[in-house]
Amino acid sequence: MKKTYLGLMMVLLLAVPAMNVFAQRKLTIKLASLAPENTDWGAALNRMATDWARISNNEVELVVYHNGIQGREDAVLQKLKSNAIQAGVFTSIGMSLISPEVITMSAPFFIRNDAELDIVLAEVKPELEKRINDQGFFMLTWAKSGWLKIFSKTPVSTPSELKRMKVGSSSETPKLTQAFRSMGYQITETSLNDFLIAVNAGRLDAICQSPIYVASMQVFTTLKYMASINIAPFMGGLVLNQRAYRELSRRSYWNQLLEVALRTGRDIDTSIGRLENTAVNTMLRYGLIDEQLSPEQERVWYTEFEASMPALLRNGTFDQALYDRINGILRRYRSR
Repeated sequence: MKKTYLGLMMVLLLAVPAMNVFAQRKLTIKLASLAPENTDWGAALNRMATDWARISNNEVELVVYHNGIQGREDAVLQKLKSNAIQAGVFTSIGMSLISPEVITMSAPFFIRNDAELDIVLAEVKPELEKRINDQGFFMLTWAKSGWLKIFSKTPVSTPSELKRMKVGSSSETPKLTQAFRSMGYQITETSLNDFLIAVNAGRLDAICQSPIYVASMQVFTTLKYMASINIAPFMGGLVLNQRAYRELSRRSYWNQLLEVALRTGRDIDTSIGRLENTAVNTMLRYGLIDEQLSPEQERVWYTEFEASMPALLRNGTFDQALYDRINGILRRYRSR
């Protein structure tokens, strides 16, 4: 009886370390996203969670907090630093809180279309990722978030026409607000949730915003004109904190997890472009007027902002080194 008891104790003692090792293999990654779950962003992140669980044999559980329930981007960043969450989806604005240079990608009328954005990203993405990673994070993947456009009560074809209007700009985009204000535009910072109220109350004549957002909030019922010119691209990015990265990168299936994340970024790239086109076409059916600017009119916008850029670089609104790098890429591309 005594021998049986001792043997059982030995089995249990040997099993405890093994159980601890197994328990340590389980890793929960909490991911915060501002995007609603019922969007392409939300669906892509849910697929990523499912794929990570399958690849890791359920050793990695990716828990996605959609709909901004973890707070604004600055709050999410603080939670990443404290390890309250381990991953976050950020816009260009959020990533610029990690590495301020990133917002230079969204300087007004600098990068002008998807083709230019693809060319620039192909060359500067490794540099941007290094800057972010050097701040104690790991950049998992990038994805496009669409283009900012001008929506207005009356047609806007030239900078002088927009300067006569009260223009709403998101309070989450202070660098862009600073850029427009420095050039004499009447900019009013407004939270995203209050745009429709401000427009209907007559406090705003125009806004600079994504067509996807304008369609979802039905702001276009009052701001019936959309200028065809792109103001600036916005990027999205999926970022891990270093603690999660160190743990995940030690695992044998890390490269597979990383490939899923990269594929998620590519899927979102495709879906965002499709969603933006759908939003615009839907608004056109319900009365939106797409003001097509001529090449000469577009050149007026480009020239004005090019002339203002030296001052914006001197005062630190945008990063001089990254601007010069991107400008060189664009000049080579446009001269072909």
